[in-house]
Amino acid sequence: MNMDTRLRDAVGKGPAAALDKCFGFETVGDLLSHYPFRHIHRSAQTDLGSLRVGEEVTVFARVRAAVSRELPPKPGRRGGKPMRRHLLEVVIADEAGRSVTLAYFNQRWHARQLTPGRRGLFAGKVAMFRGRLQLNSPQYRLLAEDDSDPDEAVEELAREIIPVYPATAELTTWKIDKWVGLVLDRLTDPPDPLPAAIRSRQGLMDYAAALRRIHRPESFEALAAAKKRLKWQEALVMQAALVRRKAEATLASATPRPRGGAILDAFDASLPFELTAGQRRVGEEIAAELASEHPMHRLLQGDVGSGKTLVALRAMLQVVAHGGQAAMLAPTEVLAAQHHRSIVEMLGDLARGGELGAPAEATRVALLTGSATAARRRPVLEAVGSGEAGIVVGTHALLYDGVDFADLGFVVVDEQHRFGVEQRDALRSKAERPPHTLVMTATPIPRTVAMTVYGDLETSRLAELPAGRSPIATHVVPYTDQRWMNRTWARVREEVAAGRQVYVVCPRVGDEGKDERGDLKDTEDADGQGRPPLAVVDTIERLRSGPLHDLRLGLLHGRLDAEEKDRVMRAYAAGEIDVLVATTVIEVGVNVPNATAMVILDAERFGISQLHQLRGRVGRGHHPGLCLLVSEAEDGTASRERLDAVASTADGFALAELDLEQRREGDVLGAAQSGTKSHVKLLSLLRDVDIIETARRDAVELIAADPQLRSEPAFAALVDDLAEERGEYLEKG
Repeated sequence: MNMDTRLRDAVGKGPAAALDKCFGFETVGDLLSHYPFRHIHRSAQTDLGSLRVGEEVTVFARVRAAVSRELPPKPGRRGGKPMRRHLLEVVIADEAGRSVTLAYFNQRWHARQLTPGRRGLFAGKVAMFRGRLQLNSPQYRLLAEDDSDPDEAVEELAREIIPVYPATAELTTWKIDKWVGLVLDRLTDPPDPLPAAIRSRQGLMDYAAALRRIHRPESFEALAAAKKRLKWQEALVMQAALVRRKAEATLASATPRPRGGAILDAFDASLPFELTAGQRRVGEEIAAELASEHPMHRLLQGDVGSGKTLVALRAMLQVVAHGGQAAMLAPTEVLAAQHHRSIVEMLGDLARGGELGAPAEATRVALLTGSATAARRRPVLEAVGSGEAGIVVGTHALLYDGVDFADLGFVVVDEQHRFGVEQRDALRSKAERPPHTLVMTATPIPRTVAMTVYGDLETSRLAELPAGRSPIATHVVPYTDQRWMNRTWARVREEVAAGRQVYVVCPRVGDEGKDERGDLKDTEDADGQGRPPLAVVDTIERLRSGPLHDLRLGLLHGRLDAEEKDRVMRAYAAGEIDVLVATTVIEVGVNVPNATAMVILDAERFGISQLHQLRGRVGRGHHPGLCLLVSEAEDGTASRERLDAVASTADGFALAELDLEQRREGDVLGAAQSGTKSHVKLLSLLRDVDIIETARRDAVELIAADPQLRSEPAFAALVDDLAEERGEYLEKG
């Protein structure tokens, strides 16, 4: 049996079908690359304080108590006999005394096994019931109570070190463990794909040994050595793919667009302010690359309000000044319309290309979105096709057939993480020669993420804020304290009374049941698992009839049609709306300088970076900004610590590092920790910086000496596979 053996031939049709359904696994190699995410020593229990509501978990703990009780009978159907109900509640605890309750309805027999003192693995989905963590009807495997009771011992728990696999409700860790054992027993050791020189230099064990020890470690020292070896392989394969892609990009030929030019010079002369040092530095980097015969592939990351759009516009004007066109791709119609308005406003008369009295160097700025009618699209398409429109801003509509450019020389992708590789390719394919590409993100990116996910791009960073940007004060408001909530809405009214505007942000659109008191309290879910997230359609009605009843309120969310979204944003920008109640559709790019305050409801339901992005919508003018994070999170919880961190600093890059530390790293790398196929399973962007940096240097050396890796065919196959399978995460330009 080898790594390419089909699972149906290795473990049987039933298990193979289950593994394919849950994880998409087809071969023995797929299964053996499904590494344990935790290893437990039989003497150490799981830290139950680390569990998160909604997760499918497997914990190792001891039964502390078990209580059986009868529940009130449930009425029978159609007047039939009432149904008797029984509840078994089992409390399991870790060594620190933290506990979780297991709930079994009408399953009395579990009481015979789940007796106080028994230890084992318990697998289920974490829920919250009446303020306590709970697993509903979890599956379990118990250790033998003592060595004289071998019949009760389960094979996977008999080992000193127990692997725990990413699992699902259908496939528990012990089922996966059993099938891994079956294939390991019959596996022919696979060849080692890592170059021998690198293995020797880094002191790495061979691949076959690492594979066996990650699943069946005889000691934690052996496990650490196996993890190091497998992490190195992940890091080197990823870096080699990125370095090779970057090297290939430098061989392509692009149309050079020299520095300066009439429209850019005129624009610079019209600016009423000085560029920041960062904007000048990044502008010089981009200008030099645009003038090159090779296509630029650059990532521009900048904190909220750092002036990325201005940098991108100056680059677009350099291309336009020398006969080319620039396209800006935005993820939403709201953001595309905002960019279009901002660019037209910044250019002034220079955006009146083709009009009487316009400067000779002026161009036209076109907007193209999917909701535009045929009548509106026709003149835009003509202007794009003739080259009359030097700058074209749009959404996915730019990718459609029939959108033809005269000379597309520059592509700007805003908030790139919202676009797939095929979409970016579709836009670049509209150019006769490879266009220069600038990828922008307002989400600060930790250094190790930039080195891995964006390792094929040159990187520029804008950290300082332009002159005139006001500070933003951020505070956490306890949602359950009515006095604080009253003060929150009073602050909103004060801002409006002073002639300014406010955002109120909710986590979702849908309409939940209304509370009779109208005090922004939602009811509990039917299963008692706590109230659902607040919704904009409910919140705006409660505010209209409650604390903000005499203010002008507007509603904005992603389900509105494009014309309505544009109408609302124009009205808000014009000062015709006092308070805009919105979802995260306003998260990036929206620029209303008169908006000075934001209230984020259910703030604990947002991530750190998202809160920082939302906060950046206020304080964009001359008045100080205020952001109120309204939350039910209690002191001492991870959610409250996250909110306190956002309130404590406006440094987006510091928050990005903290966000990475608290989030699941697999999503950052494109490798879901739930066990989906991926080349990145073990590598940590926080803990493995040294491995990543060293692997980068080794990859540069490898590709420089052998660009196609012909001397390392096994390693080349892994690099090719990654480039094909994970292209969406590697192709950022």
